[in-house]
Amino acid sequence: MSASRSVANGDSTAETLLFRGALIEGSNAADVLVADGSIVEIGTGLSRAGATVVDVDGLVLLPGLVDLHTHLREPGYEASETILTGSRAAAAGGYTAVFAMPNTSPVADTAGVVEQELALGEAAGFVTVQPIGAVTVGQKGERLAELGAMADSRAQVRVFSDDGFCVWDPLIMRRALEYVKAFDGVIAQHAQDPRLTEGAQMNEGAVSAELGLAGWPAVAEESIIARDVLLAEHVGSRLHVCHLSTAGSVEIIRWAKRRSVDVTAEVTPHHLLLTDELVRDYDARFKVNPPLRREEDVLAVREGLADGTIDIVATDHAPHPAEAKACEWHAAANGMVGLESAVRVVQQAMVDTGLLTWGDVARVMSREPARIGRLGGHGTPLTEGQPASLTFYDAAPVRTFSTADLRGRSVNSPYLGRELPGEVRWTLHAGIPTVVDGVVLDAPGVRA
Repeated sequence: MSASRSVANGDSTAETLLFRGALIEGSNAADVLVADGSIVEIGTGLSRAGATVVDVDGLVLLPGLVDLHTHLREPGYEASETILTGSRAAAAGGYTAVFAMPNTSPVADTAGVVEQELALGEAAGFVTVQPIGAVTVGQKGERLAELGAMADSRAQVRVFSDDGFCVWDPLIMRRALEYVKAFDGVIAQHAQDPRLTEGAQMNEGAVSAELGLAGWPAVAEESIIARDVLLAEHVGSRLHVCHLSTAGSVEIIRWAKRRSVDVTAEVTPHHLLLTDELVRDYDARFKVNPPLRREEDVLAVREGLADGTIDIVATDHAPHPAEAKACEWHAAANGMVGLESAVRVVQQAMVDTGLLTWGDVARVMSREPARIGRLGGHGTPLTEGQPASLTFYDAAPVRTFSTADLRGRSVNSPYLGRELPGEVRWTLHAGIPTVVDGVVLDAPGVRA
């Protein structure tokens, strides 16, 4: 019986699975026995009566990927994505947990909304959906949201962000940093000075000048980051910088870490690979906030990720319906889908270039995101007794990325038609298969 048929058992009960020949974080080959949602044993020549044996010879085994920055759109914008469809997209990309940003309708700024999102994620079952709470009421930047109530809710929110909007008022930002210290929370800042980016359409530079498009200057990001690391140092609180994108921002984070400021930062896959040269064709798939930057910035953020200045890779998965992108550049929505392509882009930009090992990928795409978000049961070591949230990845194939690779509701990917390496072969969420032999299941544990 093949492994694919063996999981077609009509329910989502965790069965015993014996994976043979996995490369543990790309290194030593070993067998991995999974039962009752946990890693039971790792070794060579393993056997277990009744276990389903799966040949994963040569596949890279990673702890299940964790995305600290996902837009699932529900409630309110289900035409773009739902928690179910976004969860399936995440599983397809090798993710077992995602943090859902709060720019929904209603905004996730109360205990009731974050608990609703948590329940919808649990019902879907493909990944752990951990809500992020808004910093301010309605993301309007005027007064703090119910941070304590969200932290005490069943969702146990620990990450707060007005992503899509900068917490621009320094007093509000200071108060937020002070407030979350009580429960070890973190403020995740969308670093964008709104006055410096009024009407901005793309990165400010040579390409914007040639095209006659209003520019989004690097200093609009860098000035907010500089202010906020000083506030975090003053308050003694945790700060996380969302989707860092410029060489100057890398230098500020590097400086702050030398001062022992408790700051972490993320970079997106698209800022590791794509540049503002792609805007020349006015293809709105490449319109994003922060915008695609210069080649010099791409090289700088790659270096920052490689040397540990940047802590994690986060997708900023931002689905939009077709009509929001199939229009004039100035009217098009910002954002790209990225869950299904993330690890493949990281392989191309960072692993195949020798800047990261697969062990590093486990750190920046699983362990550190889980640690920053204080999410238990994910990003755990690949050792006996740990939860079996796992990703088996084939780094060998290279093929053209297409809409067939997308499992969410929207198709606004910047990689369509582009050759990318790799393929997620299996994803297990707490021991339950969600992807089997490269196929996303209709429901966890049930063959599509």
